[in-house]
Order: sequence, then structure tokens, then C-alpha cells
Amino acid sequence: MDLADKVRLLTGAGVFTLAPAPALGLAEVRLSDGPTGVRGLTFSGGPVVALFPNATLLAGAWSEEVAYEVGGLLAEEAMAQEIHVVLGPTINLHRSPLGGRLFEAFSEDPLLTGKLAAAYVRGMQDQGVAACLKHLVANESETDRTTVDSVVDEATLREVYLLPFEIAVAEADAWSVMAAYNDVNGVPATEQHHVINEILKAEWGYPGLVVSDWFATRSAGPAANGGLDLVMPGPAGPWGDALVAAVESGEVAAEVVDEHLARLLRLAERVGAIGTPRTWPTDLPAPDSAARREQLTRLAAAGMTVLTNRAGALPLARTDRVALIGRHAVETICMGGGSAQVNPPHQVSVADGLAAVLDTGLTVVDGVEVRSRPVPARAGFLSDVVFTLRGADGEVLDTRPGAASTVVGFDDGLAGRVATVGFEARFASGGAVEVGAIGVGSWRLRLGERTLAYELAAPGGGFGAEVLAPPAATDVLPVAAGDVLEGSVTLPAGAGPMSGVGRYGLVARPAPRDPDAVIAAAVSAATDADVAVVVVGLTEEEETEAVDKHTLRLPGRQDDLVSAVAGAARRTVLVVNAATPVLMPWRDEVDAILWAGLPGQEGGHAVAAALVGDIEPAGRLVTTLPVADGASPAWSVTPVDGKLPYTEGPFVGYRGHHAGRAPEPAFWFGHGLGYASWSYAGASWSGEAVTVTVTNTGERASREVVQVYLAPSEPDQPVRLVGWQGVEAAPGETVEVVVPCDARLRRRWDTAAGAWAELRGGRMLVGRGLGDVRATLDL
Repeated sequence: MDLADKVRLLTGAGVFTLAPAPALGLAEVRLSDGPTGVRGLTFSGGPVVALFPNATLLAGAWSEEVAYEVGGLLAEEAMAQEIHVVLGPTINLHRSPLGGRLFEAFSEDPLLTGKLAAAYVRGMQDQGVAACLKHLVANESETDRTTVDSVVDEATLREVYLLPFEIAVAEADAWSVMAAYNDVNGVPATEQHHVINEILKAEWGYPGLVVSDWFATRSAGPAANGGLDLVMPGPAGPWGDALVAAVESGEVAAEVVDEHLARLLRLAERVGAIGTPRTWPTDLPAPDSAARREQLTRLAAAGMTVLTNRAGALPLARTDRVALIGRHAVETICMGGGSAQVNPPHQVSVADGLAAVLDTGLTVVDGVEVRSRPVPARAGFLSDVVFTLRGADGEVLDTRPGAASTVVGFDDGLAGRVATVGFEARFASGGAVEVGAIGVGSWRLRLGERTLAYELAAPGGGFGAEVLAPPAATDVLPVAAGDVLEGSVTLPAGAGPMSGVGRYGLVARPAPRDPDAVIAAAVSAATDADVAVVVVGLTEEEETEAVDKHTLRLPGRQDDLVSAVAGAARRTVLVVNAATPVLMPWRDEVDAILWAGLPGQEGGHAVAAALVGDIEPAGRLVTTLPVADGASPAWSVTPVDGKLPYTEGPFVGYRGHHAGRAPEPAFWFGHGLGYASWSYAGASWSGEAVTVTVTNTGERASREVVQVYLAPSEPDQPVRLVGWQGVEAAPGETVEVVVPCDARLRRRWDTAAGAWAELRGGRMLVGRGLGDVRATLDL
């Protein structure tokens, strides 16, 4: 191959494909986003695929066996679409609870994240589908995500933020790693010679491929010399002729290009894209099959966490008269926003799930508003929706029926070619309706004789916000069933990689009601029931790629709703439909709290199974829930002069709370009650593991998670999880549990020596989390 042919292979052929090379026997390699489902080769409007519970909910099981199973199921979803590489797992940490994309990442702890990631990767790659560890590195927030400089000292970088990558590389040999958008200590992550070449490839001996995040690469020579192997997407990009010129000028050695190509070909060989064409299985479960529904229900319910349970409020009796209250009960949020979104066969609401398991009547009451930004019309409210994409000369470029939103220009080959998007839809029901538009451009909407006009400017949310957080505008109008909504939007001219790219949608939903009236209706229903189940939470506005949160308070008047219902009901059970921390000022007013995460397509069935005890919600928290805004060791996600200093060092999450660097949290990392109680006895330390005897003192079979933390004697070293072990026991059963303690957490980075040094002394803390320590062992 000549130099130009080699370089051509080092940039994608399309948004989610790599170029074939018939002379090498290299077939097209296909990639897909994949943290909560394998979306396929398009960003929107793709095939129907299974929607998995989100990463924090899956991690809540604290089980490598669960993570391995999930990896295998995602591999099946990939093979069903002939996908070679799944872009996941996300193994950045929950540094600040304000991070918008934390729902994609496993936890705030590097050991838990790394061990679960390794198991997930093994489950996927054992079936010949490549995993991709992302995003390398210090990519824990979304504000200014393509320009922010994460400032992290070397010890913290190695001990905390690189550790999940180190574990997953060592224990699973992930076949690819994704370099992030941000800078790290002044150097772009895609040009990080220190991280990629010196640590990942040299120290750890990593043989796999390093790919850029999409549009993250900023240079030719510096990125190629910095260790980046593949630029995505393509076919255009910063390499091509510029990288050829860099080699010809001597800036980049020819051997560097050869090494990048060798790693690409190694990946292709591993996934069956070189030589004899791979045979793909044809008998895999469909996304809506009974097998897949059972798997996803079980996985979601098992990761849910019982935070409080006073006087046995949970599980519910099937004969209870239940008042189910809240917007999230009827419009359950099953996935976060951004590149993690997929096109699922269905999304089961808590209302539908609970109705299927209760023997007596269920009263369902909608809740207060939970959104500040409109979203596309839900299925069933608009019918006969059609978008028509036209060029500047009026030529029809594409027609898209079905959904109430579409993405233009990203992966359809139409970037810069679409001048207008026309639309037509019919209202399936009438009344007072909120009607409007989503997307950048000049809008004209017609509803009979009425015309709405909006000028929607590009949002300020950073790179990709035109797709991930587009602007919107609405009005409230009277509508009759059968009325037709039609019109068009004229797209703006622009430049840059996202020019001509955007999400466009139609808003149509019942007009918002007076919140006081909503709360009064909820109180009335709660008064007449045996138990009130209130479902609260966040939406994809707060839990999404490209946008961080600014508060942990529940949106709208959800807190008022909870307090009012709790004051009137005989029993009140709260279900939190969110993946990341929220404030719970009413936590002492209610009888039980179930943390349900973003539970995937079978979400309502999983919540119902957990509430009635068909599946024990034996999860443990994977991130600390602070007691107030700002009450975390790391809080701000807003760069100052372009820099985001990680000033808390290694004292992130529970580590900082334990050290007194933040107030005691509402609920500790590792907390979870399940449906039983446990006693501990006879803890001992062997030098490599802790052994302890646990007894199920409850009335139900249950699963316990024995956790071991090291509290070093050095004052500048935080407490840290060093091991855990899950165990199941029948009522009254006693089990001896051995918890191996990972040696990688019993070391520190000596910056002066540039080497690891062993931690000596300290104490081992054994228990159900740092909020419930049952034994202390001096070392």
C-alpha cells in the first residue's frame, strides 16, 4: 500500500463505518453507539432495537455476573444488525452530581467501575463483537465539553480516573478505546502522548485501537504522534492529505502510520472483517420477544435500590388499593438523552406495569409538569406524520413518515443540501393543546386559519446542541380531533462540522393544567387508597449528553406534590425515576423510597415487580446522594477561563464525604436495604482478603453485598472501596463470605519517583457501606 492508501483507512468512510480494502481482504467495519442499546448505523430513525436499563441501574446490582450477561446481550443486539464494534461502556466517573451524562457511566468509584466494565467487555467480546472503553480521560462533565481543559494532578489521574481503564484493559483486553473531546492538562485528549502512548500503550501494553470521539480530532501531526489511531467520522476529517503531508515533511514518521494501520487491522481481524466473511447468526431474540422482555425486566428490577422502608411499607400487597400519582407514573422516563437514545419497540409505563400485577383496582392520577423544554409529540397524539426534505431548488430529497421528530444532515448524506423541511400531521384527539416546533430555523405552522411563526436560533449548549438540545417554542390552541397541522421550517446557512445538521420536531400535547388543581386531585386520590405510590424524577433535559445540570432539585413542583400526598395518605411509597442524584427534602415524610433509575423498555414491569416483591430490588447505590446543592466534594462543572480544576484530588464522591470535606450525605454510596436484614460476625483479614460471616435475619430470601473499604493511615489518602462480594441466603441462613481485596487500591502514585508505592497500615472497614460499618480491622 502506498502512503495515501494507508492514511485513507485511518479516517472513517462514513458516520459509523470504516472503509473496506479489497486488496487486503478487509471488509467494511460497522460501528454503533451502544451504552443502553445498539442503535445501529443511523443517529435517529433507525431500526427497532432493545432498550436496556441505563448503566447506573445495571451497576446497582454490584455484580460482575450481571455485567457479563449485559455485555453478551448487547453483542446479540449488535450481531442482529451485523455490527462489529459497540461504542461502550462509558467508564468515566461520577465526579460532580451535576454531570449531565452520568447516567451513561457506572459509578463514582474506580474499582467498581473498572471491574464491572471488564466483565461487560468480556461478555461482549466473547461473542466476537468489540467493545470500546470511553472516554479517555477526565471527561466527567458536559459544559464546554469540546474545549474544556480538565486540570488533574498526576497522582489523581492515575489513582482515580485512569484506574477503570487500567482494570478493563488488564482484565478484559478491550479491543478499542475512545479518546475524549476535552483537553487534559492543556493537551487535547486526542493528542495525549503521555496518556495514550506512554501509559496506555507502553506501560499497560495495550495492543488495541484508539479512536477519536466523533469530530474530536483537531490536528494531523500532533494527533498521529500523540497515539490516536483512527479519526471518526468520515470521509472528511483533519487527516487525509494533511497527514500525508506531515509524513512527507518528516513531522510524522512513516512507522507511526504503519502502527496505526496495524492496530486497525488487528481490530478488523478480531471482529471477523478480514478474510473469509463473517457468518452472522439469524436466530437471535427480537427486541420485543418474550426472552428479551424477561431479561430486561429482571436486570432492571435487580439493580433498583430500597433507600428507606419504614414499618415494612414494601413490598406492596397485591390486594392493596393503590393510588398511583405523578407524571413519571404515566410517562415513565426509560432512557436518557443524546447518543444513548435508541428506537425501542415500546416503553412500558409504571401505570401499565403496576396495573398488570395488582389484584384490586388501581387509581392513576397525572402529576405536575416536569419539563421546562418541549419535546416531540408522543406516539398516539399525532397521526399520519410526514416530514419532507427539500433542496434550495424545491427538489424533494427525502420523505420521512412516522415519528414526530427527525435528525437532518448528520448521517443521511444531506448535510448542507436541505433548505427546507415541510411537515404534515393530524391530531388524534382534541381539546386545549400545546402546539409548537423544535429545531433551529424559521418556522411557519398552519392549523386551519391559524398561523404560528417562530424564529429559533442556535442554542448555546456547545458542540452538537442543535441535535441534542435544540431550541423550541410553543403556543396553546383549541384543537379538534382530525385537525391537520402543516407548514415548514427554513434551515439557516452556516459553516463547520455541524452546518446543516439539526433535530426538527413537532410539539403536540394536552395543555398544562394548574398545578394546585393537580396536587388537590392527587391528595384526594391518596386519601381514598390504602397506599399512595408517587413517582417523581428527572427527564432527558437533565440527564443527557451535551448539557449539565445546575441544581439537584426535582423540576417543577414535584416536591410540593410529594409533601401534600404524604400528609394525606395512610402510607406513601416514593419511586424515583432518575439515574443521578436528586434532592429529597421529603425523605422523612414518606414510608419508603425505591430508587428506580432509567429502567429501559420494560421499565414499568420492572418497577412493579420490585414494588410487589416478585423480584427483590437488592441494588446498592453507585453514587452518593448529597443532602443539598453544593454539598459534594466536587460541585462546579463550569470552566473558568477554559479550565476545570479537579481541586478535590482523589477525594471524589464518598471519599470526600468520609474525610469531612463535604457534609454527611443523605444516602451513602453502597447503601441499599433490599427486603431483608443482616447480621455480621467474625470478620478477619488474611493479607489478601476479608472473611466475614453474615446471617439473613429477615423473613425473605435475599441478596447481601458485603463491602470492604481501606482507610489508609496517610492523611492525604482517602478511604476507598477495595472489594465487595454478593451473597444470597434464605431466612435464618448463615454464610461465610470471602471478599478479595484488590491490590491496585492498596498503592499510591509517588509523583517524585514516578512510580507506584505500597500503602501500609490503616484499617479495613467491613459492612453494608460507609453509612453502616459492621466491623473494623486494624492493619
